Amino acid sequence: MTTTQKSVVVTGASRGIGRAVALAFAREGYRVWALARAAEALESLAQEGGAAIHPLVVDVADEAALVAATKKILAEGTPRVLVNNAGITVSAPLTKTRTEDLARVMAVNVTAPFILCRELMPAMAQAGGGRVINIGSMAAVRGMKYTSAYCASKHALLGLTRALAAEYAKKQVTVNAVNPGWVETDMFTHATAAISKTTGRSGEEAREALASMNAMGRIIQPEEVAALCLFLASDAAGGITGAAHAIDGGELG
Repeated sequence: MTTTQKSVVVTGASRGIGRAVALAFAREGYRVWALARAAEALESLAQEGGAAIHPLVVDVADEAALVAATKKILAEGTPRVLVNNAGITVSAPLTKTRTEDLARVMAVNVTAPFILCRELMPAMAQAGGGRVINIGSMAAVRGMKYTSAYCASKHALLGLTRALAAEYAKKQVTVNAVNPGWVETDMFTHATAAISKTTGRSGEEAREALASMNAMGRIIQPEEVAALCLFLASDAAGGITGAAHAIDGGELG
């Protein structure tokens, strides 16, 4: 069975940025393949997003499961858009960052996007074109202490973005990175909790400290990142590829 409806694949779709992206594309009439590990959270997403949401319970760090998911997706039609959003972090000094920590971060943040691109981009090209959007971070373009594994993974994801953009440019498949600053997600909540624990600051003080890192002095909302993804998926963005788009409230300004 195939479909002519525009479709999008979103990883890490059960919460945060991924959830906002999935709902934004659903509202625009896309068929949304929502990938995540949390079955219950995906069910909640499907209830909110309606029939447009097609949940797939997948651990993106499991290559066999991820490849099987792509085969299921392609059997229903070639997706127009791929949003590689799933990501994890480890916050620790270098000497306390284990090799297995690095391996897990790289598996989710780099290897999974690589596999999805490898499995889906050729079909996109054959179908006439498509869009790949990799959700990176400010950590893709700058170094931050106590996040060596995370920074390494996001730098690698940006390199993958640029390489595939060059490789698929003439095949009408664009590949771009979106690099948010601090976004109102679980990762942000964990960061503020860690700051509170180590410094004795209140949760609000920790929040203000992170917000003050950008010129606007505020935290980015997931829906803002989703709106940028919608633009990059649009026909208007057909000439944009291999770029890193900051959405950070002026953090790097």
